[in-house]
Amino acid sequence: MARLLVLFVTAFVDMVGLAMVLPLLPYYATNFGANAAVVGLLISAFSVAQLASAPVWGRVSDRYGRRPAILVGLGITAVAYVIFAYANSVTLLLLSRVVQGLGGGTIGVVQAYVTDASPPAQRTKSLGWLSAVTSLGAVVGPAFGSFMIDLGGPAAPGLGAAALSALVAGFAWRFLRESRELRVSGTHAPVDPITERAAIWQVATRWREPAPRLIWIYAIAIGAFYGTVPTMPLLLDARLGITEREVGYVIMYLGGMGVVVRSLVLGRMVDWLGEARLSRLGIVLLAAGLATVSVTHAVPVLLVALTLMPLGTAFLFPCITGLLSRVVPGSQRGLYMGVQHTFGGVSRVVFPVGAGVLMDHFGLGVPFWISGALVLAMLPLTGALAGYLTGDARAAVAARRLSAADLSGEILLDPSPDPAGDR
Repeated sequence: MARLLVLFVTAFVDMVGLAMVLPLLPYYATNFGANAAVVGLLISAFSVAQLASAPVWGRVSDRYGRRPAILVGLGITAVAYVIFAYANSVTLLLLSRVVQGLGGGTIGVVQAYVTDASPPAQRTKSLGWLSAVTSLGAVVGPAFGSFMIDLGGPAAPGLGAAALSALVAGFAWRFLRESRELRVSGTHAPVDPITERAAIWQVATRWREPAPRLIWIYAIAIGAFYGTVPTMPLLLDARLGITEREVGYVIMYLGGMGVVVRSLVLGRMVDWLGEARLSRLGIVLLAAGLATVSVTHAVPVLLVALTLMPLGTAFLFPCITGLLSRVVPGSQRGLYMGVQHTFGGVSRVVFPVGAGVLMDHFGLGVPFWISGALVLAMLPLTGALAGYLTGDARAAVAARRLSAADLSGEILLDPSPDPAGDR
């Protein structure tokens, strides 16, 4: 727990810096003459760099440790924010996004650290807490970024984010311990080595296998949300008159909902439904939230969308990543979580560019309902998720459900596995 607390503080402060500058990017870019398609390209640049670097970071962390990879990533991110602060053209904004993506490729390393430090039955909850603290950073960051503009002008958010990255890097260097000793025996025992290219090829060509199927579900869903929602300020400005001075508070509500769900609701929902069913519910809620954005013309409708989307992501992403941590060897966990973010990065490249083009040619709401439909199309792939649990993990899920039923006074009438793969 002490290890996780230090990591959570690191992840929280890092997300504050990211959330300070990301909602401002569309406004800065359009001030330099960019259209919606170029905004989508700028948003995608981060994911291009991240998808290229994530498997490398994962492999490095498997070999040399999670801690050094995390520290170097934070340093690179600080440099990116300095470039953002002094950017006076679209080209420099693009450079800042690329450098930031190289540093952000360590997200898979952070998740691997969490799974190293957590028992298999608790990994989804631990990943949920990681998501909760990053969502809390997403709550604080946008409002802080808008405040920094009022305080110090356009360069202030980037400089503030750089200072936070340097500060948290020093904190992690002092207090974050290595997780290597957690990965030396049992399920963490070394297996035949696999290269980054071979792992990527396996996911691309063997989508029926457990790890590839989980990664594909993750990739489409994360592209639809994180690749499309950053273009939402363009829709909010046109339909509701929300500018860069107010958008931080909109994103704050979105992140706040994520914090509440991940910290207060996710654990109980995992106990009640299990990872497989909860993933399905997450897909439906996320799809509904994205579709609702497309028809937003009033604040109450926007609030519905901003409530459904964090419910969906909170239920979906921790469950998928938790299941992935169980189906790959511990000595390859960093690699495969990096590969997961590579495929997610490809998706986050395609979706923003596609969203920008669709906005320019077909309307501001079109990308959101198309993204919702693509997320919903992933529902059939969830049919075998429960089958990916090991025998020990299935027993742990059954024990959690029995305990929850005892506490609530309910009776489990049919504890046997569902032939459809729900349990």
